[in-house]
Amino acid sequence: MSSLKQNRMPLMILMVNMFIAMVGIGLIIPVLPLFIKEFGVGGQAMGYLIAVFAFTQFLFSPVAGEFSDKYGRKKPIIIGLIGFTLSQLIFAVGTELWMLYASRLLGGIGAAFLVPPMMAYVADITTDQERGKGMGLLGACMSLGFVIGPGIGGFLAELGLRVPFYTATFIAAAATVLSILFLPETLSNEAQEEARNSTRKKESLLVQMRRSFRTPYFIFLVLIFMMTFGLANFEAIFGLYVDHKFSYTPKDIALVITIGALVGVIVQSMVVDRMLTRFGEIKVIYWTFFASAVCMVVFMFATTFWSILIITLIFFTATSLVRPALNTLLSRMAGNEQGFVAGLNNMYMSIGNMVGPALAGILFDINIEFPYAVGALILFISFYITYHRRNGSQKEYIKPEAAGL
Repeated sequence: MSSLKQNRMPLMILMVNMFIAMVGIGLIIPVLPLFIKEFGVGGQAMGYLIAVFAFTQFLFSPVAGEFSDKYGRKKPIIIGLIGFTLSQLIFAVGTELWMLYASRLLGGIGAAFLVPPMMAYVADITTDQERGKGMGLLGACMSLGFVIGPGIGGFLAELGLRVPFYTATFIAAAATVLSILFLPETLSNEAQEEARNSTRKKESLLVQMRRSFRTPYFIFLVLIFMMTFGLANFEAIFGLYVDHKFSYTPKDIALVITIGALVGVIVQSMVVDRMLTRFGEIKVIYWTFFASAVCMVVFMFATTFWSILIITLIFFTATSLVRPALNTLLSRMAGNEQGFVAGLNNMYMSIGNMVGPALAGILFDINIEFPYAVGALILFISFYITYHRRNGSQKEYIKPEAAGL
């Protein structure tokens, strides 16, 4: 297996691609309320446009994962980038509502073909000792893109409502060219041939989900969902919450989210590997879930800008640590089916991205504190699950043969 030092350029290309994919999830949110007025539709259409991206990402993630095992990592990454580029272009030039739906559906497919192969790619180019660092760097770009996407969209929208989408189109197209020219394939032809000749029957999405219930790493897939739910829940309603409660300006909101994102990126880039090495994945996971849950509770009682900023910093830092820890455990358990397990990982993450914002919006209309109360409860349950498994040997979580798929 090659080392991370020998694959610095491919890893940097992957990080750029991951950032683009995650920005695309949030880019639309601040622009959409004004944008859809051009089409004479209201809140229901806005909700559907946000949801369909995560829905198609959920549907196609397992397909993309298996595709990357059978045909290599590079091909699905290129397909995902092309889909993403076309998605942003269609939205930018869209003159009919159906074009916006088509754009978001295509964007979700593009994201599905990007994330699982990129996780499998990192597993290909790292040793077991480097896996945590590689996942941490990729996770840093994932977190950064996801949390500052709305901020980027909001700032660019001041130049014109369609400017964010033209900008995203250009960047995605540049990333596509960069990947075609400079991203090498990491999966050998022999491994691809073996996967294509596998006797395992192709299964439907529901069958794959049911099969995931019986795997030794199912609990970590559940935790991926809970972590994503908590982050999406926090972010989706944050702007509306502080505007309603404290009359924050868009500048205030962007400042808090951007600073939190940058701190999270620094932590993932420089601290994750050391923490995983010193404390182990399980301990990092349960303490970061605990810290995230506490932050959500305290957030409901915050009254000043600085207290909200500090709480948000701690929350983003904690979530930036738990993601690579979970990804590392899943990768170690995947054995020779990195793409398949990465697909399941992304599928559960997509469910969190669908359910978190949707439930947060519903609860906000009932009581503005409810989204954070429910989010805290979910994260406390995650802490409880992980904490009460801490006495089990961590070795049981990292045996490659344990995947047994």
